Amino acid sequence: MYMKMYSAWIITIGNELLIGKIINTNASWLARRLTLLGYNVNRIVVIPDNLNDIAETFREAVNKNIDIVISTGGLGPTFDDKTSEGLALAFNKKLVINEDALKMVREKYVRKGWKLTESRIKMAKLPENAIPIKNHTGTAPGIFLKVNDTYIISLPGVPVEMKVMFDFEVINILKKRASKYYYSEAELTCKGLPESGIAPIVKDVMDRFRNVYIKSHPRCSELGQLIITIHVTSFGKSRSEADKNVSKAVAELKELLGKLGGKIS
Repeated sequence: MYMKMYSAWIITIGNELLIGKIINTNASWLARRLTLLGYNVNRIVVIPDNLNDIAETFREAVNKNIDIVISTGGLGPTFDDKTSEGLALAFNKKLVINEDALKMVREKYVRKGWKLTESRIKMAKLPENAIPIKNHTGTAPGIFLKVNDTYIISLPGVPVEMKVMFDFEVINILKKRASKYYYSEAELTCKGLPESGIAPIVKDVMDRFRNVYIKSHPRCSELGQLIITIHVTSFGKSRSEADKNVSKAVAELKELLGKLGGKIS
């Protein structure tokens, strides 16, 4: 967006995502939340439950100086839950039983009257110097690890667990690296013009309003009428600046598309 912003990657881990068994709702939810918080999400990655792939992806993010990396999946008790081990491998750290994480896991199972087996203790093994993140609704703690200037946050793949942890725990971690930018958006509906017809106008408006991004999405109505949804977004150093960027671009789009005969709403 032509401004220096905190960058963010989202890494979703699991074979079930790659074979299409599970829809990747975690990625879209996190992308939306991070964007609204003012972060520039510039990559979403889906990788298998493979130790080397996990390590390589985290290492790449740090090598590229990404500010915030959030992963989901791979923190459970089964053989293919390898996120913690992958983090340790990526940054040459020992995988150790974290006492705070062990306490979190123990409390969950003691409450149910269940034994603390080896597979359950596995969820308390974190890379050295990592900080466990409390899981309010599940059993596996999350992981917070700072490597160089990159914040790495690993969360469970279960959506309800991930969302609660983000809202109650991760949001506090992000405050330490709070974005200085604000996000604004607006949506227009254009009827009667093809996408190829509005493309030059979209490009012209983006060229003149450098802090605005415009994306068109064509679709058809039930009656077969061509409808194009136009999404206008911007970041600004204040809420009013971001809103002003969007409102100016929207006004220009309405005027230019109206002159072409488009019906704008």
